[in-house]
Amino acid sequence: MSTGETWDIWLAHPELVREVDYIAAHILPYWEGIPAEEAVKYAFERYQQLRAAYPGKRVVIAEFGWPSRGYNNKAAVAAPAVQAELIRAFVRQAADRDIPFNIIEAFDQPWKSNEGSVGAYWGLFDTDGNAKFPLVGDFREKYFYPRMILALAIGALIAMFCMIRVRATFAHALAFSAAANALAAGVAVAAHYPLENYLNVGSAIAWGVGMLLMVPLTAMTLVKVHEVADVTLGRRPFRLLRPPVRAAGFKLPMVSVHIPAYREKPKMLIETLDSVSRLNYPNFEVLVVVNNTPEEYFWRPIERHCQALGPRFKFINLPKVAGFKAGALNEGMKVMAPDAEIIALLDADYVVEPNWLKDLIPAFANPKIALVQAPQDHRDGEETILKAIMNSEYAGFFDIGMVQRNEHNAEIAHGTMLLIRRSAFEQVGGWATDTITEDAELGLRLFEAGYGAQYTNRRYGRGMLPDTLKAFMNQRQRWTFGAMQIIRKHWRHMWPGSTTLTQPQKTQFIIGWSYWLSDAFGVLAAVLNLLWVPMIVGVGVLIPMLPFTLPILVMFLVNLMHCIILYGVRVRISPKRIFCAAIAAMSLQMTVARAVAEGLWGIRLEFKRTEKGGLAKSAVAFPVKREAWLGTLLLVSSVVLVATNETQTVEINIFAATIVVQSLPFVAATGMAWLERHSRGRAEAEPTANLATPTVL
Repeated sequence: MSTGETWDIWLAHPELVREVDYIAAHILPYWEGIPAEEAVKYAFERYQQLRAAYPGKRVVIAEFGWPSRGYNNKAAVAAPAVQAELIRAFVRQAADRDIPFNIIEAFDQPWKSNEGSVGAYWGLFDTDGNAKFPLVGDFREKYFYPRMILALAIGALIAMFCMIRVRATFAHALAFSAAANALAAGVAVAAHYPLENYLNVGSAIAWGVGMLLMVPLTAMTLVKVHEVADVTLGRRPFRLLRPPVRAAGFKLPMVSVHIPAYREKPKMLIETLDSVSRLNYPNFEVLVVVNNTPEEYFWRPIERHCQALGPRFKFINLPKVAGFKAGALNEGMKVMAPDAEIIALLDADYVVEPNWLKDLIPAFANPKIALVQAPQDHRDGEETILKAIMNSEYAGFFDIGMVQRNEHNAEIAHGTMLLIRRSAFEQVGGWATDTITEDAELGLRLFEAGYGAQYTNRRYGRGMLPDTLKAFMNQRQRWTFGAMQIIRKHWRHMWPGSTTLTQPQKTQFIIGWSYWLSDAFGVLAAVLNLLWVPMIVGVGVLIPMLPFTLPILVMFLVNLMHCIILYGVRVRISPKRIFCAAIAAMSLQMTVARAVAEGLWGIRLEFKRTEKGGLAKSAVAFPVKREAWLGTLLLVSSVVLVATNETQTVEINIFAATIVVQSLPFVAATGMAWLERHSRGRAEAEPTANLATPTVL
């Protein structure tokens, strides 16, 4: 007669030993956090300790075992190969020493959820009665080769599918293929999770949701890898305009410069008009289209200034017009000069260089070119630290993204510094009023009609940055929402069977849209991970960590690499400025995610002008409340996970680190809001401060 107790109970209670015929000791090194390489030695040391404490008493190792799957317990790691090696070594040595023992357990018992993540996996056989490993001979984990084959297949398919669609150099293709295969390995392991583990309802749901997020996040990560490889290892840009453009025998056509204005600061708009009046171009007119602005304070000085500048400056006041900016521009077309062949679009805050038209208009000598785009830039980027941060972020798109898109004739048309061939413009129907990004939508329609575009990264004009963080967010919300409207309107043109766009054009537009979508998936993943924290802490539910952590951590590292490398190579700004650009981009994640959801859902969003040039009356007190709350909850959750992780489970610590990474965009937004408030408070405390003095980062 005996009773089963752990070895330490027998040592602590000699009175129990006196009442039994033999000692049935449970020696389970895993539960004590003993490393696998020391587990067998440790078990026999405990056995000998009992023999020494109670000489003459028979000692039986009533339980010895090791789980094949589940979380680690301190230094003890559960894995199929570890279980096989330990059980084999223990049985061999116990037999050599003639020590009686029992192995726990015969079969896996999935119902043992009370023993945490490892409870189901102590058996020598699975639930179908299949031996997990042989006691002698070679052993390799059952799913090793299936995982390897699946990973290689996925990696090869991704690499081939993507590389045949781009003109890649060998180095570019090699770098992308290596990344594709590395990420495919993670996808393969995650896909095999249900085959290798016993799923309950909670873990099945978690795995399904994790895989649904893992696939798009992996795809979006590869998009960033492709762009880094393309810029650093690919071909040098060859379509980039190097002004001034020369076209022998080309007669400079009449140009109509359109400047829409809605409640713009008169002084700022007058500065724009003065710069246009100095254009070094022989034949142009200017249409100043003021819309939905009843206050005379805004439009009367502009009317007078147009009169003073002469007859080529036409002032158009539209007190009430539908369709926002696009509707106003369509009305302005009615008074455009009949012989104007080129439309030049300019924002009301842009001061242009005299040679803008002279240098770029000759590009229209090619009859297939319908658009010529110059980059946006800003002249107030040093007024405050907040504006310097914004300006650093803006520069990346025009020196990286637009240059790459230009190589595939897939530029994004912008509402300023834009030149349009009038005949092509009228052919595709002019400005559309069913989207709030009418410029980008027009560019896509021109591509669908078979026209081409050209881009130069030389700056010919500089505007004003948003006055406040809220204005910065509103502008990005408008751009994102407009992109979703364009997806809803033009998605059919992206299908493989559509012939309206070339394959490289489709690829570039899909890649561009994926950048918006990646932010939306990032917020969704953060919320889902946050919801799982109580399940881990309170219930101890095992969830498949790989799809919940790997794609998020990898995407963060790739995004960081993307920013540092490409800003350093193409934008060529200081590391401090690159850091600022990263902070500004991260701070907009929630804004972009919300706009993606609203745009794809079809919610109607009113056009919100971007307050510039000091027009904003005051900054919103704290425009990032959602970001602050979510960031705080994520950080607190990570602390709770680490603090309650008594077994030092690696997966839980990785999950906590993942949550910290997911909090960074929301922390960045909160930091931007604090910076704005701090700067405003300092400016109010020092009313004599001269904003013209640049703040150098």
